[in-house]
Amino acid sequence: MSDFTARPELCGTFGAVASTHWIASACGMRLLEAGGNAFDAAVAAGFALQIVEPHLNGPGGEVPILLSRGGDAEPTVICGQGCAPGAATIDHFQALGLDLIPGTGLLAACVPGAFGAWLTLLRDWGTASLRQVLEPAIGYALSGHPILASAVATIRSVRRLFEAEWPTSAAIYLKGGEAPSAGSLFANPALGELYLRVLEHAEAAAGREAQIEAALDYWYNGPVAEAIERFCRTTEALDVSGGRHRGLLTAADLSAWRPNIEPAIGVDYRGHRLFKCGPWSQGPAMLQALRILEGFDLAALDAEGPEFVHCLVETLKLVMADRDAWYGDDGTVPMEALLSADYARARRELIGAEASQALRPGSPEGRPPRLPSIGKAVAERTGAPPGGGEPTFARARESQRGDTCHLDVVDRWGNMVSATPSGGWLQSSPQIPELGFALGTRLQMFWLERGLPSSLAPGRRPRTTLTPSMSFKDGRAYMAFGTPGGDQQEQWSLLLFLLHVDQGLPLQRAIEAPAFHSEHVLSSFWPREIALGSLVLEGRFPQSTVDDLRRRGHRVRVEGPWSEGRLSACAREASGMVRAGANPRGMQGYAIAR
Repeated sequence: MSDFTARPELCGTFGAVASTHWIASACGMRLLEAGGNAFDAAVAAGFALQIVEPHLNGPGGEVPILLSRGGDAEPTVICGQGCAPGAATIDHFQALGLDLIPGTGLLAACVPGAFGAWLTLLRDWGTASLRQVLEPAIGYALSGHPILASAVATIRSVRRLFEAEWPTSAAIYLKGGEAPSAGSLFANPALGELYLRVLEHAEAAAGREAQIEAALDYWYNGPVAEAIERFCRTTEALDVSGGRHRGLLTAADLSAWRPNIEPAIGVDYRGHRLFKCGPWSQGPAMLQALRILEGFDLAALDAEGPEFVHCLVETLKLVMADRDAWYGDDGTVPMEALLSADYARARRELIGAEASQALRPGSPEGRPPRLPSIGKAVAERTGAPPGGGEPTFARARESQRGDTCHLDVVDRWGNMVSATPSGGWLQSSPQIPELGFALGTRLQMFWLERGLPSSLAPGRRPRTTLTPSMSFKDGRAYMAFGTPGGDQQEQWSLLLFLLHVDQGLPLQRAIEAPAFHSEHVLSSFWPREIALGSLVLEGRFPQSTVDDLRRRGHRVRVEGPWSEGRLSACAREASGMVRAGANPRGMQGYAIAR
């Protein structure tokens, strides 16, 4: 493996910010330079991401956050994943003739959790004022930012939908009837003015914490909640089912919700302890993978060779099948058993020399696994999408599926944050005109089948794909990392961790190393496809690796040389040295450190 990297690994002692957009990273560093801590910087960067990556996240979306104060024995989770509305029942969707929750429109909206999570982080762990963390985002919303080419491509892909069906989105993103040009200044005054109203309301209160509480009240008990209910009640939005549906969210749903603050889940691995969010996310799948992989000598393998790739892919197939059979927010997930040494040993024994073509969830505690019936049917059809809808609309479904952002921060005091904002994508739901943002569509990750850990029920969290990571070393927070990528997030994050820990690669080299992902995973997104045996490799893998994997039975597809993942990472060593790296893929992620 070459020592060359497209970007330097940054290092210093003051602090570091890495994210999926250079502007967000700069906004985070601005807070550190002003004397703020990592938590202040993360909040500022998070709000900036909503403005500069509107096709990847927004105020109507969600964010799980892992955080650690310097000296904490383990990280804390702020769950910014909103729950299902009170009216979101299986009976309601079945009465509409649906067997899957549409991936676009208004029906799939959960309570917007991002605002509450960011402000909880600021209130309980930060030091900055609400104005300090919101001002950069407000400035970019009102005065404009150089819009990404990928955002422009997304807008153009749904232009006909906006013009014909979602006029409130056209008003923001097709000004003058045209999509913006890549690199031109793009503003969203409606969103900037909303945040100014939030600030005005908040600053009428006396004191920092009181102002943050007032802002939360404005959002979840006041004008924002009322506008969301009004829009959902009065708007019939076309979605990927081919029908037009009103939303289910009410002001009461928002009023009843606040982000959970929870312990993280962790496992030990070769001198590190890796922490993830609970089984309402896909995070524990990476922990399960480490428990299986600790039985292999990965350090002795060539990271670009077929044995290394095969070992990881077969492990990922097993843990992701467990994810789909066992994870959810119903309180029944046998997490201790899934992470036990005995269970990992039994799963490890299933990995052979050939690629598996089957979905193989396990039986922790002897309990039989249960995959969703639709998921099994999809697998039997080798990926044929269920559902239907208006043909011209269905063809646009991939362009309406959003992606995600990620950010990591570490400061000179050893405070650390890893957060993965997503949802509220401009292309997936119509804009609420007086708010300047769209609702999320994470409800699509529930099943409309009863008795599953991830069956739809009011007040439950969908089993989200969002999965920040944090590792500890020698009893202190060592590294925060993560990536966008839906069902691939856990796969690319696992690869980064193993390349760093087992192969000894510095962060930037580990981020830039040739990557891959398995599509032998039941998709978390409508229409819930799967491609059994499919393996996607970046074009930088040796041809000998590609040929060997195909001989083993992997259905290999080789993509572009820089096509897999958008990882970023920050670390702090015991000496106080901080390090950071960001992904050159996509040409927008950036790290800053000094």
